[in-house]
Amino acid sequence: MTEAACLEYLTRLRWPDGFVCPQCRANVAWRTSRGLWCCQRCGVQTSVTAGTIFHRTRKPLRLWFRTMWHITTQKYGINALGLRRVVAPGCYETSWQWLHKLRRAMVRPGRDRLSGYVQVDETYVGGRKKGGKRGRGAEGKALVVIGVEDKAPKGIGRIRLQHVADASAKSLGGFMQAMIEPGSVVRTDDWSGYTKLPTLGYKREVLPSMELKLPHLVASLLKRWLLGIYQGAVSGLRTLPTIWTSSHSALTAARHANAANFSIDSYNRR
Repeated sequence: MTEAACLEYLTRLRWPDGFVCPQCRANVAWRTSRGLWCCQRCGVQTSVTAGTIFHRTRKPLRLWFRTMWHITTQKYGINALGLRRVVAPGCYETSWQWLHKLRRAMVRPGRDRLSGYVQVDETYVGGRKKGGKRGRGAEGKALVVIGVEDKAPKGIGRIRLQHVADASAKSLGGFMQAMIEPGSVVRTDDWSGYTKLPTLGYKREVLPSMELKLPHLVASLLKRWLLGIYQGAVSGLRTLPTIWTSSHSALTAARHANAANFSIDSYNRR
């Protein structure tokens, strides 16, 4: 993979039907010695990387491409330290910035809500201290609601995750309205927080907890992904309105939400 091949690939992605000037919309241009596109009509010079995450980068594009390949092929997630160790884009700060740029770029805005048959369950992540209580009620745990499209017999469909304050009907109902299309068949356990789903426009089917295999699978992958990204440093800071929250001081709520959304979209694009 050469630098020229990377530029050619980006050019095809940006202008699949040929060059279009961002100033006058003309489609005739020539390449300068610096690799810029110069419009024949208005003379404006444009870089294929302008307005992208590669804008004004001083690193080779082939290094960016190698980084993107490495991030998207890691099944259990990757952190900045691991990225620096394997790809070596530069110092730790560069690895961290690249990782967050790529996570934001990979999240599809305006994602459609889940529909059809959807299995929903909750899981607790983080918060366990040595000698402390485990499971429900353990101090500092974050409650994450998991929604998974049931595509049986084909298997698992798209997923959605959201950190909620508690397992009350209000919190769980808010997740349903934000993540699942009304009219869908929602399969849950017999937890009382789901009893009001019919009033919100959903058809509810109650299943034994052991039959909610899809959310359990996603919960397992989520916890393994957290270990790969944050070494399990997760606790329930319930005041932060994000997908889930972390006690790691270097993570803000917005960055944590970006990471969570990245993991969801990566799975949905598998």
